[in-house]
Amino acid sequence: MAATTGVRLGYDPSEHPFCKVKLTDRSSVQQLARTLLDPLEPFFSPKKATIRCPGATGVRFDQTATEIEGFARPLWALTFLLAGGGDYKNAELWSQGLKEGMDPSSDEFWGQVRDNDQRMVEMCPLGTAFALVPSFWQSMSDEQKANVETWLAGSVNEKRMPNTNWLWFRVFANLGLKKNGGKYSKERLESDIKHLETFYRASGWSNDGPEGIHQMDYYSHSFAIQFLQLLYAKMNGDEDPERAAEFKQRAKDIALDLVHYYDDEGRSIPFGRSVIYRFAMVSFWGALAFADVELPEPLTWGMVKGIVLRHLRWWQTQSDIWTPAGTLSIGFSYPNMYMAENYNSPGSPYWASLAFVCLAVPEDHPFWTSEEQLATGSIPKIRGMKHPGHITSYLGGHCMLLNSGQACGYPMKSTHAKYGGFAYSSAFGYSVPSSCFTLEQYSLASQLGFSDDGGEYWKTRRLCEYAGLETRRGGDGQETPVLVSVWVPYPDVKVKTILVPPQEDTPNWHLRVHRIEAGREVMTADGSFAIANERGSHTDAGSDKGRNLDSYDAARCEGTFPKLIGNYDLKVPEGWATGKEGAFAVSKGCVGIRALEGDLLGSGVGERSANIVNADPNTNLIESRTVIPTLQHTIPAGSIVCYISAVYAKPAGKKVAPSTYLDGWDKPPSVPDWLLEEIKSG
Repeated sequence: MAATTGVRLGYDPSEHPFCKVKLTDRSSVQQLARTLLDPLEPFFSPKKATIRCPGATGVRFDQTATEIEGFARPLWALTFLLAGGGDYKNAELWSQGLKEGMDPSSDEFWGQVRDNDQRMVEMCPLGTAFALVPSFWQSMSDEQKANVETWLAGSVNEKRMPNTNWLWFRVFANLGLKKNGGKYSKERLESDIKHLETFYRASGWSNDGPEGIHQMDYYSHSFAIQFLQLLYAKMNGDEDPERAAEFKQRAKDIALDLVHYYDDEGRSIPFGRSVIYRFAMVSFWGALAFADVELPEPLTWGMVKGIVLRHLRWWQTQSDIWTPAGTLSIGFSYPNMYMAENYNSPGSPYWASLAFVCLAVPEDHPFWTSEEQLATGSIPKIRGMKHPGHITSYLGGHCMLLNSGQACGYPMKSTHAKYGGFAYSSAFGYSVPSSCFTLEQYSLASQLGFSDDGGEYWKTRRLCEYAGLETRRGGDGQETPVLVSVWVPYPDVKVKTILVPPQEDTPNWHLRVHRIEAGREVMTADGSFAIANERGSHTDAGSDKGRNLDSYDAARCEGTFPKLIGNYDLKVPEGWATGKEGAFAVSKGCVGIRALEGDLLGSGVGERSANIVNADPNTNLIESRTVIPTLQHTIPAGSIVCYISAVYAKPAGKKVAPSTYLDGWDKPPSVPDWLLEEIKSG
């Protein structure tokens, strides 16, 4: 039986070498990359063409493609390490695998490429590897080079691809061959880039798809489009200087927006799909340095370096991301299949290796020679961003964005939670449903849900009839950015939502206003952020440590109001409060929600009530057990009501005393006069 030391079966994830590297300079980041690669060695196939990462979960594509992912995605880290002059003891394993995988006579041949084949994605790191590490190509015989030409570009140039960022992957397949004098398609390379240009909108932002799609997540910058534009500018800028200059200018433009997605703790805001790629969220910043972009004011290389290194350090504290074999798991801060997309195989998380692009930056570049700096003191506390439909805030101890209008271009699991939520936080993450029955399973963090069947099934915001960044002028003459959206959860239920960011005097609050025209009777549930449902996060709870939160205890600075009731006794009176009293939960910080006096409910519809939803485990990205303070109500058919919800969030922090977690709770923001007038008029 395992000793009761927190170690199970001899495995303690906090002892992973990745968690132990002290990050200070370029050589320490090189060592960090090696700790990511080392655990993969036992999982190479006999001839080294594939890596079967631990885990037997299935995906929408074939098993061989999942093992090609396992091989190709860590190659990003190896490529950047070697391109920057670093070394790695097992580099030859990938060199051998490249020869075998594309050899049709090998029993480890990767297989012929078909239309819309996952193999196309992995051609991007392969092409980049050939371009940046010529020894991979030079070590091959003429026959092996011909195999690469046939597999890497020869076949894929005539195949259909999804009309998304995938087109960049074919660009890099051709570019890798071009840089080595191999056979490639100049026409296809050029036509793909021209088509990708149609995704561009303005201010550096590109959609992950054509007109009719509003999807600007991390694929628009760190995971794909901006990142690969910068790699292209560096790798092919001599032959395509005009386009390279344009790509660099776009990077300068978008950098002034993207800097608002990272907080002083090193966390980035989880938003959208594929966040299992974890530290790839920061790869844009290393790519800026790699492409020799001149930073726009007020950004400095010390700020950029700080964003990257703090981010990597934060992930070093998230030790539960590792499997017992030392490989990356599917999940975010812990293994989690609820949040996974249908294309997330056990090898998929290694797209995180993009973060190591900074290792290809020379050691004398100011990215490495500058002292780390914080960016938050030099940029606005609130920033409205028209193109992604976001307002970001640095107030209140975390980096938060309000969101309107985005939606994935195809049916994706939990798409409403990943793109349709009202607010996303670097400290509290977002939550996804575990199933589709009752609020506990839907886990409606930062969402407004509707049910027309008594609370069994719920619908939330996904597609908007209208969504826009607007401004409102207050009585003091100051303009405030707001997000306005109109959405229809049922054909006869229409919602207008206005999101108002935090203010300097109420930094932990934001406002959500909903004007609802209900043609049928509907129940509503308006959720705050989710927070850890565990006692003892900042106190010694003794034998109760880790158990569910009790009623709020001011002496312990911990608990919930009203009382957290189990999922089966929801009608217990002490589990409910009035909407004006609101609901809050205190553990690793505090979150809460309350109805303000401006609620316009009309006669005969009752008041909103507040309770604590005990969300299903593993629904939140960051904490495996969470609760969600929630306002609930029932709207009669034929009614028009207006909700004004004030949402509270104050995360824990090194300099935040638990005794201050609730300091702002009894001082919610006042409702601006313009807002009251607007919701009255409709």
